Amino acid sequence: MTTRQKVLFVCAQNKMRSYTVEQMFAGSTVYDVRSRGISRNARIHLTETDLRWADRVFVMEKNHKDRITQDFGSVIPAKKIVVLFIEDLYQPMEPELIALLRHKLAPYLSLPETQET
Repeated sequence: MTTRQKVLFVCAQNKMRSYTVEQMFAGSTVYDVRSRGISRNARIHLTETDLRWADRVFVMEKNHKDRITQDFGSVIPAKKIVVLFIEDLYQPMEPELIALLRHKLAPYLSLPETQET
């Protein structure tokens, strides 16, 4: 039996980008996925517990990685953080955002099947 990888996605407010990618992976048989935000008004705020939980951490912008490193320096040395370089230009579940996330994540994760609408 293989264990499922724990994947954490982080953006600023956890309302658009990281929320969307968490929804994309909902029901995954390969990954346990969480999404969090680093700003004070995030939907779900990132904690040290989240970072310790994660096997893999993805952030949307370099400043998100910098903030995590600054705020959680004691946890971060053991974690590789991948910056996806996706700007805050999209609405939740916007098809263009989903396509961009799939493109950026393809080198790192097995992507879920696309859902027909």
